[in-house]
Amino acid sequence: MSDLNKALGDISSIRRQMARSTEFRGYGPATLCATSVFAMTAAAAQAFWLPDASHHLPAYLATWISTAVVSATLIGTQMHARTRRIHSAMADEMIRMAVEQFLPSAVAGALLTVVLMIFAPSVLWMLPGLWQITFGLGVFSSCRFLPRPMLAAGAWYLLTGLACIALGESHAFSPWAMGVPYGGGQLLVGIILQITREEADDEA
Repeated sequence: MSDLNKALGDISSIRRQMARSTEFRGYGPATLCATSVFAMTAAAAQAFWLPDASHHLPAYLATWISTAVVSATLIGTQMHARTRRIHSAMADEMIRMAVEQFLPSAVAGALLTVVLMIFAPSVLWMLPGLWQITFGLGVFSSCRFLPRPMLAAGAWYLLTGLACIALGESHAFSPWAMGVPYGGGQLLVGIILQITREEADDEA
């Protein structure tokens, strides 16, 4: 029995090593582009219904948090199905690796939101920029098993987050302070995935 357990452990270890050295193809370009549309739609909705979001922060937060949840649900559902189709035997390891890479930044963004709301509401105007920075760090963390050009998407979110903070409180809750960074960023991610996969298919 001990030999069997050792053999199973070795197989599991080999799968982990293979997963770490394999480019993850579970993210669908069309799905990422769809989340870009979600972001721009949320920005347009905010511009129409919440022109002065700084005085309606609960509605502002509800708009963007719900957009993030819907986008994450769509990406997660499609990623699960796509990974099982493309990576087959390594699907569980690949999904676990993808989640482990991005989860810390998602948790950090959620905790930042809660802490600022409860303990520092006067600096909530920094939240859009901080969301983008933490999201960018998640993209950077995931880059080791994604195409190298994905570094550009991480840099985009980092720079837009810093720009939001640099512009100050007067522009912080503009709908386009979230719509443009996330709309443009997710579109960029989708384009990078599509181009790199076409290139890989051509080489194959």
